Amino acid sequence: MITHARTQAANYLGYEITVQHSATRPAVNGSIALRVPKAVIEAKCSPYLKRGKPARRTGLMNRDDHVIISTYGAEFRGIVQYYLLAGDVWRLSRLQWVTLTSLLKTLAARHRSSVTKMARKYRATVGTPHGPRRCFEARVERAGREPLVARFGGIPLKRQKKAVLQDRQPVPVTGRKELITRLQAGRCELCEERALMEVHQVRKLADLARPGRSQPAWAHLMARMRRKTLVVCFTCHKAIHARQPTAISTE
Repeated sequence: MITHARTQAANYLGYEITVQHSATRPAVNGSIALRVPKAVIEAKCSPYLKRGKPARRTGLMNRDDHVIISTYGAEFRGIVQYYLLAGDVWRLSRLQWVTLTSLLKTLAARHRSSVTKMARKYRATVGTPHGPRRCFEARVERAGREPLVARFGGIPLKRQKKAVLQDRQPVPVTGRKELITRLQAGRCELCEERALMEVHQVRKLADLARPGRSQPAWAHLMARMRRKTLVVCFTCHKAIHARQPTAISTE
């Protein structure tokens, strides 16, 4: 296929390739330019849109905040880093806005809060070669080790002429069930003591909010978490079955 590069663009490896011509900048005449195709931006925005507007992703609402921000950050970072050679990489600002709005709506739906409160809670600043940039991050503190940091954004949308594109084979993701992660944390979700954990389970969430009956603290916690399972220590689990008050952390 032959393409007239001054009037059209040739598509190759996801880029548009053209020959530049400018009446005001003659120095660029005849040089090759790489561009981000508009079709790519529309296709990458599509998974985050519903009826033309950024929407929450219900499939991520049951994951913790660190996983949600990490997932959005990795998806956006992979696209931006691939198109850093393009002269108009700034066009990905549309994708950045759509992805960020979807992220904040997902977090807001998970916490039953607002987008503004989520943006205020997770806002941060990260240093880059082009100066400080605003991003959104979640931290998981670990005793005796560096905290786990999930970050979205903080990537300058500026062309890098010497960027190296590493198109690696995708690593298959083996999803770990959330319940296993909560068990391995080794912390009681009622009293927050560290011990061997057990799981208390109810048949359905509707049983936790029966009208005309006052529910114990553990039932209120499960209803707020929207989980049919509760990871507790032996003492709290025994108190639940004995219908005795449990020790609730006040922190």
